Amino acid sequence: MYIFFLYLKFYLNKHLKPSKGKLLIAEPAILNDSSFNRTIVLLTEHTPNNTVGFILNRPLGYTIHDVMPELDCFFPLYQGGPVEQDNLYFVHTIPDLIPDSIEVANGIYWGGDFESLKNLLNTNALTKSDIRFFLGYSGWAKHQLDQEMNQNSWFVSENDFENIFSMDDNSLWKNKLLQKGGDYKLWANAPKDFNLN
Repeated sequence: MYIFFLYLKFYLNKHLKPSKGKLLIAEPAILNDSSFNRTIVLLTEHTPNNTVGFILNRPLGYTIHDVMPELDCFFPLYQGGPVEQDNLYFVHTIPDLIPDSIEVANGIYWGGDFESLKNLLNTNALTKSDIRFFLGYSGWAKHQLDQEMNQNSWFVSENDFENIFSMDDNSLWKNKLLQKGGDYKLWANAPKDFNLN
């Protein structure tokens, strides 16, 4: 019986479909793609017509204060994706403090009233584990993500992290590959630059 449940869990994880709240993991097959190499994308919207998400493990080396000097906050900025990189987006876990937030899944919310957010940031009412800021987003048109998944560019994973905003950016992709197992373990330990190997 135990072996059956292990097989069922493996089968379900292998055949997960994209949906809000799931994680999109870049396959080793797209290591040459500069936009998505070694990335993990949190899907915030998935409909028959489009998919939207934000790259979780690509810090930009800037803070929210760098793009909005009126904010007394130095939380890091992340590259959310290659689309609309001059726009600021945020994902958080505090809908009771930010009105008009849109629920993604499992206690994660997207957007909300920015004036309320600015006040929270300027009064140091939030921590980095409450919220993440992104420049740009990742987007796919109708059938585009399905095509990319059929080409082995991505696989889908459950968001099984207790707090996704407190995970180490450098090990996030590697840990998901190790969790998947099999040949993925080899890719998880491959150097970022194959010329160094």
